[in-house]
This record gives sequence, structure tokens and C-alpha cells, in this order.
Amino acid sequence: MKLSNKIKDVKQQFDKELSNINSLVDLEQIKNKFLSRKGSVSLLFSDLANLEPSDRPNAGNQLNNLKDEISEAIQCKLKSLGDSSDVLSKNSIDLTLPAKKNNFGSQHPLSIVISTIESIFTKIGFSIAYGPEIDTDFYNFEALNIPKHHPARDMQDTFYLDDGNVLRTHTSNSQIHYMLNNKPPIRIIAPGRVYRNEDISVRSYCLFHQIEGLYVDSHVTFADLKSVLNYFARELFGNDVKTRFRPSYFPFTEPSAEMDVYWGLNSESDVRITKGTGWLEILGCGMVDPEVFKNVNYNNEDVSGYAFGVGIERIAMLLYGIEDIREFYRGDIRFTGQFK
Repeated sequence: MKLSNKIKDVKQQFDKELSNINSLVDLEQIKNKFLSRKGSVSLLFSDLANLEPSDRPNAGNQLNNLKDEISEAIQCKLKSLGDSSDVLSKNSIDLTLPAKKNNFGSQHPLSIVISTIESIFTKIGFSIAYGPEIDTDFYNFEALNIPKHHPARDMQDTFYLDDGNVLRTHTSNSQIHYMLNNKPPIRIIAPGRVYRNEDISVRSYCLFHQIEGLYVDSHVTFADLKSVLNYFARELFGNDVKTRFRPSYFPFTEPSAEMDVYWGLNSESDVRITKGTGWLEILGCGMVDPEVFKNVNYNNEDVSGYAFGVGIERIAMLLYGIEDIREFYRGDIRFTGQFK
């Protein structure tokens, strides 16, 4: 076989073997195979003695070129494997270490409380309704029997927009929207954000969440209201919870009441938040005022109903022991990540 053919065969064999090299150890072996003193290229140099003197210079150049090409190819492969080795060493995995935990998302505590309360009421036949956060004076005040001179209409308490509309101050506006578009019997809860022009502090914020409840039918009594709210308290705080109803005043209900739960006096915090009584107010409620029924074109002689409103932030702070309402709105994942 001619020397030129042998050179071609050696080059083809080298290229083929180099393409399958994936480690520095294998690369060192192929280097020895082709470039060592007894390697394939060195053996080809010994064949120069068998050539005619006139053919030796050309054949020698070919062999030198082959040696250079193989050497260069090995250096390139070495660099490639070296870079991969560096990356691997920098990102190597220690199999003796515990596995990293996946950082799953979490629900916001307010979302958890809202979902819980929705579940409690939908189990006894309430449906969920929604109302607009920007509303007219009629839906937010007038239809709810809140007169022109009422303090709630003052700009110090309500956010007014340039067009005369307001950011709703309660979810009670959802009652009016729903009753104007539906006839009794009605049994709904209406969750959502509400807005008050209040100073931001540990206990107050310029926006918060409420869930409004409304039940309208014939022969609805205050006893029905108490029964449903006592069921709600047991579902939320446990079967041993103690409740009481205190007379109160709301423009859109008559009679009106506030519902308290007995929180206890087991710590300084309990004494502070209950003002030393052990009792804690969790919601306002009452029988729907006849004036409200007139404003939605219901016949007072045919229907009666009750309504109640629950502050979500207040419930969440009680359930989770949160002492600063501002924590809900800071967007700190160290805080929200605690709730799964």
C-alpha cells in the first residue's frame, strides 16, 4: 500500500475515534495511540526509508502535516473537555447532601379566610355575588338608607372620584345591585375590597376586605339570623365557641346587633384586644330595614330579611395571631410564605 494511502487511513481512523472521546482519560489514550514513539504516526515515518529519495521530501511533508493536524485536534478536544470539566466541578452535585425543597407558591392569608368563609356559607345554600368597587352615591349610600347628613358621606371617611362616584365603603352595595336584578327568595354572600379614608396604622388601613351576607324571603326572623351566625362561628372557631349578640345601630338594618365571640383572657394580648372583657366583636348584623326594601321595589308586607357584614382582615388577624394589619399589604414573601 502506498504511503499516501496509509496516511489517509490513519487520519480517517483518528477522526473516527476522536469523535467518540468523552473523557480526558480516553483522550490521553488516543494521543498515545497515534503520537507516541510507537504510535501510528511514528510507524509511518519509518516507512520513509522504503521510498525513492526523490519521493521522501513530499512524503515527509505529508507526515508532518498529519502529525500537526492530530496534535491540534487533540488540543482542541482537550480544551473542550477541560471546559466541561470546569463547569461540572463548579456545578457538581454532592449526593450526600439532602435534596433541595421545591419552592411552591402559597395562598395569601386573606384569600384563605375568604375561601373558608365562602365554603361555610355555600354549604347551607348561599350563593356568591359580586358588586362594583366604584359605585354611585345611590348604591353606596342612598339605597342603604344612609341620609345626606350621615358622617359616612363625609370626605374624611369616603374616597370621592372626580365624576361624583365613590370607592365603595362597604360591600353592602352588592345587596342593592342584586335585589334590583333578582326577586326573592335571595340568599347570597358578597366578598370584596372596600375603601375608607383612614390613617394607616397597626389596626387600620385605607382598604380592607368584607363579606356581606343577605337573606330575603317571607317570614324571615331574627332567630334565623342568630342560628346562621352561630353556625358560622362554630365552623370558623370550633364547636366550643361562645357567642353573644349586643344591640347596635346600622342605617340599613333595624333592629341591629353586633356579634361577639368569647376569646378569653389567657395572655396579655388577649387582655389588650378584648379590652379586658374576654369578648371580641367579629361582625355586624340585623334585619333589613323596610326603607331598603322600598328602594329596591320590594313589598315590605311580603318579604323580610337579614344582613350581616364580616371584616376579613379582623378574622385573619385573630386566626393567625397577626398583630399588624399592614403585613397583609407589604408583599413580603417571608410573611405570605408561611401560609400553605
